[in-house]
Amino acid sequence: MKRQPVDYSGFSLRRLNEPRFSHAKLLAGWIFYFSMYFITENLIPPERCHLIHCALDDLIPFNEFFVIFYGGWYLLVFGALIYTFFYNVPGFKRVQTYIIITQVLAMLCYIVYPSIQDLRPETFPRQNLFTWIMGLIYAFDTPTGICPSLHVAYSLGILSVGLKDKELSRGFKAGLSFFVLMVCAAVCFVKQHSALDVLAALPVCLIAELLVYGKDYWLPKWRQLLGRGEEKTTL
Repeated sequence: MKRQPVDYSGFSLRRLNEPRFSHAKLLAGWIFYFSMYFITENLIPPERCHLIHCALDDLIPFNEFFVIFYGGWYLLVFGALIYTFFYNVPGFKRVQTYIIITQVLAMLCYIVYPSIQDLRPETFPRQNLFTWIMGLIYAFDTPTGICPSLHVAYSLGILSVGLKDKELSRGFKAGLSFFVLMVCAAVCFVKQHSALDVLAALPVCLIAELLVYGKDYWLPKWRQLLGRGEEKTTL
């Protein structure tokens, strides 16, 4: 059954506290994120940051073509929020709550343990459209505040919500899974993150997963699994 658009007729800022529109207040999480991004990027000097580097980083070559997935991440986040906001309010609440939780945890990490990486190539091995785009990204985004990777955390959160959505087709879920996997790989191949940043995002996502879905999704499954175990023991 095709989802019907959410009815926002009569919406105004004065009515944000009404149950019908209150979920829109979750968008305020982006105000927190951009404020904290400015603080961590501009007020924490690089000399206070801890270098994040591992042996695996040296084995991963720079590949500018992965900027397709790295840049596509912005469309993934924007598209997920727009679609759920207008077609799936419960999904929007879960996606945005997941994002807010990972934002808060990541920003705490950036403040308590400031991080920096030294992975970016001094010169690009080739000159093409994709290296030009990477040059713009490098100029805009400093190599600080990297661990854990929010690219990875947001992507896994969107994937988690998408995989649990019964209205989405298997083909769409397979495509979404592939894209998220490529985003997680892309952050390393374009040398924006260490592999350690990807790993550090996993416990952050686990906490968000438990807070968003623990009571309503995972707890019943866990009880069901324990119940089956008791049945086998009895038999």
